[in-house]
Amino acid sequence: MGKTVTVIGAGLAGCEAAQYLAKRGIRVRLYDCKPKSFTPAHHSEGLAELVCSNSLKSNDVYGNACGLLKEEMRMLGSLIIEAADATRVPAGGALAVDRDAFSAYVTRKIEQNPLIEYVCEEAEAIPEGYAIVATGPLTQGKLAEDIAAKLGGNLAFYDAAAPIVSAQSIDFSKTFTADRYGKGDGDYVNCPLTKEEYDAFVEALGSAERAVVHDFDKREVFEGCMPVEIMASRGKDTLRFGMMKPVGLYDENGKRPYAVLQLRKENCAGSAYNLVGFQTNLKFSEQKRVFSVIPALKNAEYLRYGVMHRNTFLNAPAVLNADYSLKSDPTVFFAGQITGVEGYVESAGSGLIAAIACAGKIEGRPPVAWDATTVSGALCLHISTPNPDFQPMNANYGILAPLFEQARDKALKKKMFAERALLRIGEIAKEEFNHGSAEMPK
Repeated sequence: MGKTVTVIGAGLAGCEAAQYLAKRGIRVRLYDCKPKSFTPAHHSEGLAELVCSNSLKSNDVYGNACGLLKEEMRMLGSLIIEAADATRVPAGGALAVDRDAFSAYVTRKIEQNPLIEYVCEEAEAIPEGYAIVATGPLTQGKLAEDIAAKLGGNLAFYDAAAPIVSAQSIDFSKTFTADRYGKGDGDYVNCPLTKEEYDAFVEALGSAERAVVHDFDKREVFEGCMPVEIMASRGKDTLRFGMMKPVGLYDENGKRPYAVLQLRKENCAGSAYNLVGFQTNLKFSEQKRVFSVIPALKNAEYLRYGVMHRNTFLNAPAVLNADYSLKSDPTVFFAGQITGVEGYVESAGSGLIAAIACAGKIEGRPPVAWDATTVSGALCLHISTPNPDFQPMNANYGILAPLFEQARDKALKKKMFAERALLRIGEIAKEEFNHGSAEMPK
């Protein structure tokens, strides 16, 4: 075929794109600064590092939009979902992974692919020729300056990560094991709180000192990653209707607690747990003080404290087409959170769609007609449809095209959305894998 595609960034979107192109017989030059240097959020040398939660959210194909997106990606041959399935840890109905094993799986696949050349260098400009820029929401340095100069319209928000504690330091005598509504095999450790304990925790949160983030404005924080202390400031019971809701959880005596903090395994060995939904920007000393108010975490040892960092994304509708290519240069694509999709799966999905479009252009084939009957297509339309108030978007049913046949039952409606989407993805997959050297996923 002769052409080589430059992929900048070896995160979820970049690795997804590189592997897909290579499966189509297209050579890839994959650039990343690791391990020579790291962004403020990255710590390990492996590719596709998960910097926040180890959960890729729900795996329910017929009851959750993100679960449906995963299945769409499986059908299209996604490396990231393949890696997640292979390295999953118990998490009820969610697809959570051992983050080190997950990164190692993706790294091994990339390193073993003869059509992918890994270049440990920091890119300084948008490449010429066929390229996919997947540098993530922490794009910095000369590349960020070049993007800003050529595209303009960059926006910013803040993202936060939850703490991780040592399993040995948790007081399991003050916990119970259960999954919400019984969905799972007892994959969550629940830390119950009485009304008095909950009130004390909220009071401690309200008086806690936050870490300084320059130019911080809480209006810029993406709602899906809102720090727990900001959530608590919205009202005394806000947490009880959010990340600490007790609904669907009952202890061994059949009693529902007043409030509950859930812990989820970070790795297969179960030696570490993360505080589910507890993204925070508190100072490290304050995290230890405040979270110790929760009885089960009184003597918790923190393997990683919660952090907040700046995320940047493009004003995508002004600069990107629906296939994630630049309006000013359709041979250059962007992928990942920098495009305005939000979440691990959504980011990887954008890399997959960009790679499909890039391969199609190189092969001289008509573009895939993405539409809002699939979650993948709906996200394509979200980042490319004019919107003066453009903001990051997760996978959700609200962005899908309405069903022709109305259904009052919510579960039935979600099932109908899924059946329609998977039928369309099946058609696309069949067409895509009838070209090039790629094999149809099993």
